[in-house]
Amino acid sequence: MSPLRGDPYPYRTQLRSPSMRHFDVETLTPGRWLNGGGATREIASQPETGEFGWRASIADIDRDGAFSVFPGVDRTLTLVAGNGVLLTSPGAFERLPAREGEPVAFSGDLDLSAELLDGACRVFNIMVRRGRWTGRVARVADPVVPTPGHAGVLHVLRGRWQAGDSRLVLDGGQGVWWDEHDSASGEGVVPLSPDAVALWADLVPTG
Repeated sequence: MSPLRGDPYPYRTQLRSPSMRHFDVETLTPGRWLNGGGATREIASQPETGEFGWRASIADIDRDGAFSVFPGVDRTLTLVAGNGVLLTSPGAFERLPAREGEPVAFSGDLDLSAELLDGACRVFNIMVRRGRWTGRVARVADPVVPTPGHAGVLHVLRGRWQAGDSRLVLDGGQGVWWDEHDSASGEGVVPLSPDAVALWADLVPTG
C-alpha cells in the first residue's frame, strides 16, 4: 500500500479516488471579501446549488475588520498559517486561535470582528446550517476512516497522507472531501510520514 518505495509520489497525477474529491488550496480560485479584508477559497459546498447545508473553505485574512454574519449557521475556525487572530464579539466572547490546529467554534449569528496578531493569517473554515448539519473539527495524526452517512473534509497541515484505494498522495495544503453518500465505501486517509498532521471535519446530517 505504501508509495514510499522508489518514487515517493507515483500517484500525484490522480485527482480523485473513487469516492473522495481531491483539492489543492493553491489551485482554488480566491474570492475577495466585500470589505477588502481578505479572500476565501471554497473547497466544497453541499448541496452544490441553492442554500448550503455545509461549506468548507480556506480564508486568508489580510487585515483587521468585521466578519460577515451568517444567521442560522454554526462555524468552526482553525488557524493553519500565521500568528493568529483575536475574534471579538461584544458581550459574547474574545477567543484566540493562536496555535496551529486548534479549532474555535462560534455562532454565525454573532456580530464578530477580527484583529490580526502580527501579520496576515490563513484559516480553515467550516460552516454548517443549524438544524440540518452538525460539524466537529479535530487535529489528527492517525488514520481517518469516514463514518457511513457522514460527510467530511481532511486538510493536510504537514507531512504526507494517502487517500483511499487510489493511493493518492497528499502534501501540506492539499486534501480530500466526501459527502454523506461517498462515505459508504469506507475508504480511509492514512498518514505516510512521521510528521503527518491534518485537520478533519466530521459533518453529520441531522435533518
